Amino acid sequence: MLELIEQKKMKRSEADEELSQMQTKLIDLANAVKAAKIPVIITIDGWAAAGKGSQIAKLIKYMDPRFYNVEPIRIPNEQEKRKPWQHRYWMKLPKQGEFLILDGSWFSDTVKSYMHGTINKEQYKRRIEDINVMERQLHADGYLIIKLFLHITQKEQLKRLKALEADEFTRWRVDDHDFENNSHYDKRFKRFDKLLEATNTEVVPWNIIPANEKLTAQYEIMRIVTEAIEGAVAAKEKGEEYIMPAQFKPHSDASNYSRPYKFNIVKTKKLSEIDMNKSLTEEQYRRKLKKYQNRLFELQNICYQRKIPVVIAYEGWDAGGKGGNIKRVASALDPRGYEVKPIAAPEPSELARHYLWRFWKRLENDGHFTIFDRTWYGRVMVEPIEKITPEKRAFMAYLEINEFEHQLTDWGAVVIKFWINIDKDEQYRRFKERENTPSKQWKITDEDWRNREKWDEYEEAVNRMIKLTSTDFAPWTVIEGNDKKYARIKALKTICDRLEERLGI
Repeated sequence: MLELIEQKKMKRSEADEELSQMQTKLIDLANAVKAAKIPVIITIDGWAAAGKGSQIAKLIKYMDPRFYNVEPIRIPNEQEKRKPWQHRYWMKLPKQGEFLILDGSWFSDTVKSYMHGTINKEQYKRRIEDINVMERQLHADGYLIIKLFLHITQKEQLKRLKALEADEFTRWRVDDHDFENNSHYDKRFKRFDKLLEATNTEVVPWNIIPANEKLTAQYEIMRIVTEAIEGAVAAKEKGEEYIMPAQFKPHSDASNYSRPYKFNIVKTKKLSEIDMNKSLTEEQYRRKLKKYQNRLFELQNICYQRKIPVVIAYEGWDAGGKGGNIKRVASALDPRGYEVKPIAAPEPSELARHYLWRFWKRLENDGHFTIFDRTWYGRVMVEPIEKITPEKRAFMAYLEINEFEHQLTDWGAVVIKFWINIDKDEQYRRFKERENTPSKQWKITDEDWRNREKWDEYEEAVNRMIKLTSTDFAPWTVIEGNDKKYARIKALKTICDRLEERLGI
């Protein structure tokens, strides 16, 4: 791709008038983006000394500073290293109607990490998959992603590096490492080119900017940005999907953007096939509770020492006993090493971003436990049934959720998923008990009764969810929950078994 870029030089007389028109248009388009609630991400990558900073400054000059954020991407700090590598990018996602402008991005992060030896070849390949998956997921959720790569020649780069070094006010911006990279320009050229090809997809293509001449680069950036925003706004008004025109035909591997990670779906039973006649005596319960809680405490300490993150996801019927179950798990853990994350209806700031954002946001550091009381699975259960999310968009979430959980396991996490199952008669009994017990009345609402009327619809959705998202790396465990004591012990035992398997003990 890079070898096809011709370094052009525009005459100022040719560029000034059109630039002025595009700059005026950008002001109006920024307002249109806000009105259409389109989140926009502009990534500006390229060679050292290619002029990324100055081009960003020229671009934002014509935008309302209340509705954009510029983020420089540097070497991850110690806190960021304790999360999945793409976590810091998810945390920066703009809200609907706002702009995020990245000086560097997941692209530069990946290529620099590989060339500096921070990640190995296998990790590099997995990151390419992660990039294409993340960009597709964001595009599917309505994000406009404009990727720009500023390309300069080796000779031009060296000239600029020397100029920066010679100026006492800019000397700090260059070091010996930059000059060394320039001397190995051909090697970096090949690496940049391969990664550009691998991440040049049909839905999020690359735009390579000839940047030897700064006015030409400014013109091309402004043209691409205004045309892309104009196209996205027009498509949104028509209720259509917008796909940016590709500068280069996507590579065959990259264009197959919808491919999932390689994993196997584990065969599961329907809820109606589960034997619900499981129970424990009080004596059995007390003995097993002590056994598995003690074991879990030991395993938590080993996970902490080895920096293995644990993500436990609870779903289940209303009144299924999730709270009591979580309490028995949490009480076995060192409180400094876990967090329970109750998930309610999304807040406005969460609704204004990709639905997975609020779950990325809640992940604890490696070595810690994150326990979710309800999860990202609301996307494929509650939302389509309650007509919150269009059925087509909700159906896409099965793949996106599998990808999310794959990314968690690739980070090193043990992902444990529970569906607490009770039958319809047991739920009715618990609902009535809550209504008749003053200290429990807060637990029962009109919405619980209304959801109960849709039992068959929800059961069908749960069966489909378990069937499509029980993977070999994050399988579902259906817990027979009519007897709370049995359900609590099964959850504790399952967690211990999964951790022992992961730890090899």
